[in-house]
Amino acid sequence: MNINMCIIQSMLQLIMFGIIEIIKSIVKLFIPLKNQMKNISGEIALVTGAAGGLGRALALNLVNHGAIVVIWDINQKGIDETMKLIKAAGGTCYGYICDVRNREDIYKKAKLVQAEVGQVNILINNAGVINIGIFWKTPDNLLSHVMEVNILSQFWTVKAFLPEMIESNKGHIVNIASIAGLIGFPTVVDYCTSKYAAIGFSEALQMELDFHGHDIKTTVVCPIFIHNTGISTTKYSGIFSTLSPQEVAERTITSLRCNTELVLLPSYMQFVLFFKRVLRSVFKHDPTEFEPIESRKTSIIN
Repeated sequence: MNINMCIIQSMLQLIMFGIIEIIKSIVKLFIPLKNQMKNISGEIALVTGAAGGLGRALALNLVNHGAIVVIWDINQKGIDETMKLIKAAGGTCYGYICDVRNREDIYKKAKLVQAEVGQVNILINNAGVINIGIFWKTPDNLLSHVMEVNILSQFWTVKAFLPEMIESNKGHIVNIASIAGLIGFPTVVDYCTSKYAAIGFSEALQMELDFHGHDIKTTVVCPIFIHNTGISTTKYSGIFSTLSPQEVAERTITSLRCNTELVLLPSYMQFVLFFKRVLRSVFKHDPTEFEPIESRKTSIIN
């Protein structure tokens, strides 16, 4: 009987939580967007994978809102170019070489940033890689590479910076995922897997933070195809629209400032999710056109 009562109580709590969240969402519809946004001027924000593409656009957008930006990447030339653009825009930026596949390097650089710049209050996990090809023909080291960069690195960066956020009860973690973390795509099976994991990580982490009463926010961003990420989108461009890094960056920072937990880009993708089973018939190609396996930085979707 006690077990049954506990189950009923848990179900009622879940229902009440859902009702409260629905009410909150409805109330937000009547509040002007500008009144929902928090001020991030003067906050220290760290962006991984910021030597170009979406990472660079995110860094520049943060600077436009007065944030102090720290960028991590393995490409020194790209870091220098991003820093030059930020300084030209009148912003403050610090750049560090950091291999996010290396947990110890992350922890080491995190301590260095904390000592040289200060406490990071905004963490944006943007670094990502992709393999294009048939899953069972993809070399094991490339499969490991995708998981290390796209999801495991998020574990290590969050563990590196979250304790100080909790201590000050202030912070925001943004994980760049992908629509491929909600809808499976052929020829990028490992990539989809890593993005499904990133979405689950963000959701579960927010629940755990809430459970322990910490006022730390998370946002997971799921964009569709992005221009200028080094990956061809011609095979899918006739099916889905493409976005610019600037568009995704602007929406990401707006969502961060509004404490939005899940962001789908473009917005109509929320309706596509209802029909995702139908999409399976869309992605039928000759498997040979996806060979040989390619490993490239960033991704076709994020």
